[in-house]
Amino acid sequence: MRASRLVSALLLLQTRGRMTARQLADELDVSVRTIYRDMDALSAAGIPLYADAGHDGGYQLLDGYRTRLTGLTTDEAEALFLSGLPGAAADLGLGAVLATAQLKLMAALPEELRDRAGQLQQRFHLDTSGWYADPEPAPHLAAVVQATWNQLRVRVKYRRWAAPHEVTRVVEPYGVVLKAGRWYLVGGSSGSVRTYRVSQILRLQPLAERFPRPPGFDLGRHWDSYLEEFDARRYVGEATVRMTTSVFDRLTHLLEPDLVRAARERAEPDTAGWIRTVIPIESTDHTAGLLLRLGAEAEVLAPDSLRQRLATTAATLAELYGRPASPT
Repeated sequence: MRASRLVSALLLLQTRGRMTARQLADELDVSVRTIYRDMDALSAAGIPLYADAGHDGGYQLLDGYRTRLTGLTTDEAEALFLSGLPGAAADLGLGAVLATAQLKLMAALPEELRDRAGQLQQRFHLDTSGWYADPEPAPHLAAVVQATWNQLRVRVKYRRWAAPHEVTRVVEPYGVVLKAGRWYLVGGSSGSVRTYRVSQILRLQPLAERFPRPPGFDLGRHWDSYLEEFDARRYVGEATVRMTTSVFDRLTHLLEPDLVRAARERAEPDTAGWIRTVIPIESTDHTAGLLLRLGAEAEVLAPDSLRQRLATTAATLAELYGRPASPT
């Protein structure tokens, strides 16, 4: 633990130049007294380190000195692929590893590139989580990732929507995907490639059985294909809707992206100044719930089943709010 801290302290001084004991302590999450001891240890080991006292003082390496300890470990190199996704790296247990890898990378860069890299970090940040949603707990994520790296089969007890709601399967994990803040396992089972939401895994048992990865399997291409097939399965029809221009302009904040995109592609003005369009729909109940967000500034023209479902809901609401509130 101390050896790792000494390396980190050395790389911090190489990357940032002069730093006070307090700054080093804050970066490494230790006491100032520990930093004093660490600096003495580095100096005793032959590192050309000197300290200046006073308000503007601090520790600094001799000009021109560069450590050779900037080689990345395997874990650190892997973590760099998640360097734009700090939340994802933390979920995978690579948060500390990622921080060390980035520090080594910064230390190895020439000064002008190091300055530019620092500016990029301060100007661009990628957040993959969805709005208005708490992070989804996935207690078996680490075990899933471990099995994926080592190509080991796993036995999972999984909760799904269809009956039977709990199933047990042996899965060959091919890859892990982060989609809108949720983790998914893509793996082979019963002769086909399936997708499992990691948070719905109730129990996971690693098996001491390695499996061969399918030749030519590409996780990115497979995921794109899976999304296309998923949309094709879930949309069972279309609905014709007219709405005010005000609601049409705010659709991004009211409906799912696929519905917004479809609505914009097929939008046409009608004679009353409203916008008439067509959107794909799932079940009547699901779509009715979504379209209720548009309020009285939208009207479903077809199909009749969806129109009647909204009319029934509106009548129930009118009856409910048309009488005095129930006493508490």
